[in-house]
Amino acid sequence: MERTLIILKPDAVQRGLCGRILSRFEDKGLKIVAMKFMKIDRDLAERHYAVHKSKPFYPGLIQYITSSPVVVLVLEGRNAIAICRKMMGATFGSNAEPGTIRGDLGVSNTFNLIHGSDGPETAAGEIRLYFNEKELVAYDRAVEPWVYDFSGGQPQ
Repeated sequence: MERTLIILKPDAVQRGLCGRILSRFEDKGLKIVAMKFMKIDRDLAERHYAVHKSKPFYPGLIQYITSSPVVVLVLEGRNAIAICRKMMGATFGSNAEPGTIRGDLGVSNTFNLIHGSDGPETAAGEIRLYFNEKELVAYDRAVEPWVYDFSGGQPQ
């Protein structure tokens, strides 16, 4: 099973969309293994978005992500990263397809509701930024055999 970091950004919190967005991931069958409500400080924001430091949108990105509380979570599931990114949709709501989180809930070309890791290495690093090992909860769900077909021994 794969893990990914998801951040429900300040606009999602301020618009009261966190429950609706979280429900979409749970409805899909992804498992929450960590979650917290927090305010990202400037230092953490700069570490998280270090890859974008030289880009013109960087100062605005830091201001935005530190402007209000966020919900940070780790989701787990087979191909969780690709599934979450597909569910999120194109970066900005005005370009995102209907049926995606951004396509259904966003219209802004700057605010985009949600962050999701873009690959396994990125996910591992981002998860370490926000959670320590003790905060990642391993548990079995009774619904798991109904989410994945385990008849071949591996989740399908």
